[in-house]
Amino acid sequence: MPTLDLVRVPFRTRLRAAAVELVTSFAEEMDPPISLQVYPGRPASIYPPTAFVDRISEKIVPWGPIRQQRKPTVELVVLHGLFDSKVAADAGDRFVDGFIEYVADRAHAAHANSTVGIPEYEDRPAYVADWLPPDRDRVFYATVFALEGLILD
Repeated sequence: MPTLDLVRVPFRTRLRAAAVELVTSFAEEMDPPISLQVYPGRPASIYPPTAFVDRISEKIVPWGPIRQQRKPTVELVVLHGLFDSKVAADAGDRFVDGFIEYVADRAHAAHANSTVGIPEYEDRPAYVADWLPPDRDRVFYATVFALEGLILD
């Protein structure tokens, strides 16, 4: 396994950090701002509105003898409220419409020689945080964004 000093660009690390920074900055810049709790991983407790990186997957395509194309995807979960009430659905609509444009305007958020974008998202009106203990089970209205990065290494 290579040591960190042999890694050309720690792109997974930068993409996770970019996801956190993008969603944090967007919430702060909304009018009115959202008091969004943001976590780089799954939180130990949830009080909406909350956003967190749920998982990361990556496609790696070799090209040439020592080069590769990296295409990681961060699954970013944004919890708008409890269940799919009108208030939560309205908050979700407003957030999704704005966040897609916000990320599109910041395509180089993870690295100067890379791009970040949202190729898809999905509403999950009955999202349950399956890692929390049963006494903390709640049903949330969520949107799951795929933040996709692309870098040629």
